[in-house]
Amino acid sequence: MNIGLIAHDSKKKLMQNFCIAYRGILSKHELYATGTTGRLIEEVTNLNIHKYLAGHLGGVQQLGAQIEHNDIDLVIFLCDASTQQSHEPDVNNVMRLCDIHNIPIASNLATAELLIKSLDRGDLEWREIYRQ
Repeated sequence: MNIGLIAHDSKKKLMQNFCIAYRGILSKHELYATGTTGRLIEEVTNLNIHKYLAGHLGGVQQLGAQIEHNDIDLVIFLCDASTQQSHEPDVNNVMRLCDIHNIPIASNLATAELLIKSLDRGDLEWREIYRQ
């Protein structure tokens, strides 16, 4: 499965910790992330991550293009809903694209954990059929 990883600046440490905790599951899949988030995850997990540009430099749009081509199966976008800054990625566009293309998306830690455990159990295998 192809997993997209994005985190607002104030959630990057949380994303690192999430990826450390679920490294065993994540290592079985292809990971894609915006530039800074991907680099920070690689530093603490040694996972291989396909990195886009930084989110505010077009990385979110690159991930969006992959979503539109049905090349992403799951997105974890840890958002800071309390402070929206103009240079941070546009969460609404990514969520809209995931809704249009029927791609599961988590925007907080609780949902991210549910999705990653579902992925490990095989509950998301329907995505492989959906992609065809």
